[in-house]
Amino acid sequence: MALPQKGKFNPRFNRQPEAEHRINERIRVAQVRLVGDNITVGIYPTQDALRMAQSMELDLVEISPNADPPVCKIIDYKKFLYEKKRKEKEMKANAKQSEVKEIRFTPGTDDHDFEFKTKHAERFLKEGDKVKAYVQFKGRAIMFKERGELLLLKFAERLSEVGVLEGMPKMEGKRMLVIFAPKPVKKKV
Repeated sequence: MALPQKGKFNPRFNRQPEAEHRINERIRVAQVRLVGDNITVGIYPTQDALRMAQSMELDLVEISPNADPPVCKIIDYKKFLYEKKRKEKEMKANAKQSEVKEIRFTPGTDDHDFEFKTKHAERFLKEGDKVKAYVQFKGRAIMFKERGELLLLKFAERLSEVGVLEGMPKMEGKRMLVIFAPKPVKKKV
């Protein structure tokens, strides 16, 4: 295959991205429902709606193409896209990514260490992160599975105010683990 010469149009590489909304003459239906500012809401023939948009020096933009008839708005299209992109960026910035924090125990974890790790887990859950707690069995300690299970259930009981247990303790190799999710915050009305 020969490469295109410089300056020649190659449709494979010079494609325009498909427009998200149909605007102005690209709207090819008989009539549209017109909404927006400074406009009497109602159903208009497409040509009349287009003339109205042109007289205001704005664009006729198809907002909801699946409605019957399609919903259009008379707005400045570039400003509309800018506002939409800004809102999406703002929503993305406000969305918190939750992490999974791990807390490790052994079957012989003493009370002081248990309390210390419980406080950390409470803080993680209050911050909105998930907590994965596990008991690591090494060597012959695997014989004390029930001790590990009791430890995790005691841990679950302590975290019941700030977290929700996602399942009973289960074995994965030489680890017994449980996962806690933060309790949903109730919104005040």
